Amino acid sequence: MRGLSLAAAILAASACSGFTFVPLSRTSSLAGHALDRRTAGASSALSMSAVEDSATAMGKPGTAELDTPWSELGFEFRQTKSHLKMTWKDGEWGEPELVKEPYVNLHIGATALHYGQSCFEGLKAFAHEDDGVYIFRPDENAKRIRNSCERTMMPPVPADLFLKACNHVVKDNVAYVPPYGSGGALYLRPLLFGSGPRIGLQPADEYTFLVMVIPVGDYYKGGLASPVDALIIEDFDRAAPRGVGNVKVAGNYAADLLPNMLGKKKGFPIGLYLDAATQTLVEEFSTSNFVGIENEAKKYITPASPSVLPSITNKSLMTIAEDEGFEVERRDVPVEEMKDFDEVMACGTAVVVTPIGVGDEAGGGRDRDEVPVRGGETTRRMYDRVRAIQLGEEEDKWGWNFKVE
Repeated sequence: MRGLSLAAAILAASACSGFTFVPLSRTSSLAGHALDRRTAGASSALSMSAVEDSATAMGKPGTAELDTPWSELGFEFRQTKSHLKMTWKDGEWGEPELVKEPYVNLHIGATALHYGQSCFEGLKAFAHEDDGVYIFRPDENAKRIRNSCERTMMPPVPADLFLKACNHVVKDNVAYVPPYGSGGALYLRPLLFGSGPRIGLQPADEYTFLVMVIPVGDYYKGGLASPVDALIIEDFDRAAPRGVGNVKVAGNYAADLLPNMLGKKKGFPIGLYLDAATQTLVEEFSTSNFVGIENEAKKYITPASPSVLPSITNKSLMTIAEDEGFEVERRDVPVEEMKDFDEVMACGTAVVVTPIGVGDEAGGGRDRDEVPVRGGETTRRMYDRVRAIQLGEEEDKWGWNFKVE
């Protein structure tokens, strides 16, 4: 089992971003380091000592008192000890702070409210058998939120700062990390939004970055043992070509609320979107990437549409699939091809890997064959391997786990 220390990750991120990482002492923790930012639009040093004494020892995961057993957690908001908050103003990031109250004091003219200038991320921290806590691939989330920021004209969160923020808020809430063996994880939701007032359409002059944490279980009740029936959505589009479907902005999910609720009323927990231009190609599920499996040909197939959000879980599964001897194909996937797949799964941070049951139509405009795909051995194998790496039960040979310290 090999996990990468977040300290090492921050050193690497600092070097790649053009930052200088300055350790205060050989024995100080991540909380005691300072950063010298020399990037355009940012020229401040970060001192985490204002948030917490660097000598504070890590607590033990799974020691918080909840109203639900750890093994029965769903995917819903639960109050934890704190969230982390930072503000960008006058070209620099201010000091981070840990905030106990789950509220934000926001100007009524904030661009997040009027123009949807908001993006977020999702990632998870896991307890290992030795009570160590590891965050899964936060470096990839740091890259993805940067893409979202650039597309919506918000100041990117530097990669080293993103990693430090995630490390620190998990450390402060370590008691809420579900214990090893419970099947749960601590879900991190980094959020960046325009908090400065603008009435004319233009970027804000102030931005707020938050990282909230929540202990969670399965996104869909029953997890891998209960395949989820999907509804092919024909009356609505998720994202337009050359739009913002490939970045994680808040508005993408607002647009899915109505079709999502309509599908649930018909008994379908998840919707599958087709391409907006032709309605003939598979794009992605409401909150997850699409994967089709051909077992005999040993093929792992996922759409290559520029309107699809790049899933970090899917990226991980593609690596695992190649390790298992599968050929990975990122290409257009005609909706008619779904009936040829042996297995179909949805994958993402929240759902991990979810087997998909029957595809059906939403609008009734065209006849479609039902797609008799259920969770099979490949879906199970992919799920088991990614979970084993996350939980420290399989060698982390790709260096995906980042230790919280």
